[in-house]
Amino acid sequence: MLTLLAIVGPGIIVMVGDNDAGGIATYAQAGQNYGYSLLWVLLLLVPVLIVNQEMVVRLGAVTGVGHARLIIERFGRFWGWFSVGDLFLLNFLTLVTEFIGISLAAGYLGVSDYVVVPIAAVVLIAVTASGSFRRWERAMFAFIAASLLLIPLTLMSHPRWAHAAHHFVVPSVQGGISSEAVLLIIAIVGTTVAPWQLFFQQSNVIDKRITPRFIGYERADTVIGSLVVVLGAAALIMVADFAARGTSAHRHFTDAAGVAEALARQDDILGTLFAIVLLDASIIGAAAVTLATSYAFGDVFNLRHSLHRGFREAKPFYTSYSLLVLVAAAIVLIPGAPLGLITEAVQALAGLLLPSASVFLLLLCNDPEVLGPWVNRRWLNVLATVIISVLLMLSGTLMATTLFPSINVAQLTIWLAIALITALTGTAIALRVTRRRTPAPPAPVMSHAEKLAWRMPPLALLKPVRWSTGTRLGMTALRGYLILSALLLLIKAIQLGSA
Repeated sequence: MLTLLAIVGPGIIVMVGDNDAGGIATYAQAGQNYGYSLLWVLLLLVPVLIVNQEMVVRLGAVTGVGHARLIIERFGRFWGWFSVGDLFLLNFLTLVTEFIGISLAAGYLGVSDYVVVPIAAVVLIAVTASGSFRRWERAMFAFIAASLLLIPLTLMSHPRWAHAAHHFVVPSVQGGISSEAVLLIIAIVGTTVAPWQLFFQQSNVIDKRITPRFIGYERADTVIGSLVVVLGAAALIMVADFAARGTSAHRHFTDAAGVAEALARQDDILGTLFAIVLLDASIIGAAAVTLATSYAFGDVFNLRHSLHRGFREAKPFYTSYSLLVLVAAAIVLIPGAPLGLITEAVQALAGLLLPSASVFLLLLCNDPEVLGPWVNRRWLNVLATVIISVLLMLSGTLMATTLFPSINVAQLTIWLAIALITALTGTAIALRVTRRRTPAPPAPVMSHAEKLAWRMPPLALLKPVRWSTGTRLGMTALRGYLILSALLLLIKAIQLGSA
């Protein structure tokens, strides 16, 4: 237990950071518009979170190399920039939405944006640039402790426990399935499973100096974090349902501040607690997203990037972090800034990049040169492939609805699901035939102690990656999809900006 308490951190921080300003807005919208009926979506996301984040835990502990650098070294700078280039833009826009959350909370609490936003930016920089990983982690745990205000907020919202338990296990949609409901379900998935989480937790595991000996504990940390994020999301849905139930606000979501105002009509304390939770969540999310970006920046340019180093030892790392925070905060304070357009772009871009990030993760976790005895087992590959395929389907649906709002989302989702099942079945049959013709060589036998001691050799000594024809075709198709979608998204953003 003492060892677990010493190891715990990266998993919980990355998960709690995921319940950020965008997450609170999405869950609040689900509760205000659909009551408890979408709680089942959260339960389905638990295995998705655990599978994705467990793979980066192994990569971090076994390789000691950041996610971005592994992609660049194993697949080349082209694919590396293909993977992390858009991530930088997405993370920056996400950071802007965190400061939007801070601004909304400050406005509700009656404090000027021009006071709270700069103070939050200075606090984020001061905590991170202290040159001590332990101080940074303790600060994050302090903010996480403050987020526990969600517990009394939930209890004071008179949750209907039996009703919640029913909707956790029985899928349904209040008012019936509609395009808006399907789009909100996709948004819940997109805000709960974000690309930056992969880059953050792998680098944070390395920064905390977790080795294969402690992988079991870090897996437990990840599972605990996954349960925490889902329970927090469920609590926010129940709180928002209480705020709107039986009022004109039901099915008329505006933003997170609107939920605080609806709660205040029930009890002033509830509105204040919700605003504080929003402010705290925005700060945690900003810290995690910005650090994930700076970690990736250090990986790409091979710079020193560790919270164990002081400012003088890692100037580019801390400078990039500080600039991101300051510029994002400044954008929120610009009068007339297109904050709504930024929020919409973040949602669409996150949906666009998520499958791509998961594909590179799966390729790395099946690379014997990188993970040796720690490569994925077959059942995990099957599960991860299904998850990535579903994420790709949701990504395509989200992009289509963002670019073509009049499209019938429910019908589109059904057709994409049929195509997905057909493609997975065909791929499974082809792989089975291939294995029968060319069986794989048996894996070397290794004791448990040898497995715990195994670490990835220096990157320069690894054999180059050789993709099969199928993998190369699949990656080319993925690249084409992302380029086309990015161009369409840019055109849509220009149209909205002109309007």
